[in-house]
Amino acid sequence: MSNIALLERPSTTTSARPVRTPQPEGSAPLSNAGADLPAVRSPRGFALYVGLDEVKAAEAGVSLPLLVDALRRTLAELAPGAETHATVALAPHGSGGRDLDVVRLALQEPGAIARTKAAAEEEITEEEIGVTVDISRKRVLIDGESAAFTYKEFELLQYLVLREGRTIERSELVSALWQAQDDETPGERTIDVHVRRLRAKLGRYEDIVRTVRGIGYRFDRHADVVIRYGHGTPSPDRF
Repeated sequence: MSNIALLERPSTTTSARPVRTPQPEGSAPLSNAGADLPAVRSPRGFALYVGLDEVKAAEAGVSLPLLVDALRRTLAELAPGAETHATVALAPHGSGGRDLDVVRLALQEPGAIARTKAAAEEEITEEEIGVTVDISRKRVLIDGESAAFTYKEFELLQYLVLREGRTIERSELVSALWQAQDDETPGERTIDVHVRRLRAKLGRYEDIVRTVRGIGYRFDRHADVVIRYGHGTPSPDRF
């Protein structure tokens, strides 16, 4: 019997495959398999994963179906009562990776799934640790997670970021971010409330927005702050 397995994004759960008992790397030779297993368990067969694409098979003068048939014939000669099941693993063109790893992952081999899951959990880049102000997309990422900024909160942060290193007076923030006819135009002191809310959402990175006593606020970039300006971003008096 044969079928096809598609390589997709690995699931964090694996289905039970009682007929397959893959050996972990560095384990005892197959001839010793089951020697130390509890009495309640015994080997029922084995899985042999073969990493080989059609191009490499053709270069060797064979094809995948021919190899499957040859292996089945050999098994039938050695163990006539053995049952077999063949599965071809498919992956998107250009997906890369070792053929054997792709096969194990596509067939949901527990060891491959576990390693992939562990790698995904540890896949936090240096850029994700800290604050990313993405002006082109109007969003803020904190440690890789999107922060729930309101429109005005983002506009306030953006105004400070685009004028990095310059202290912005409260009156300038009010006139720049609120139109004179707006019903909710804050006073100069009310802007402090907006800044406090902004800082609260920045969490442990709140000090990137500095208070300059008696004047206003300033954006101070830290080593863990990344600014993505993007195409067409306004560039006022940044210095």
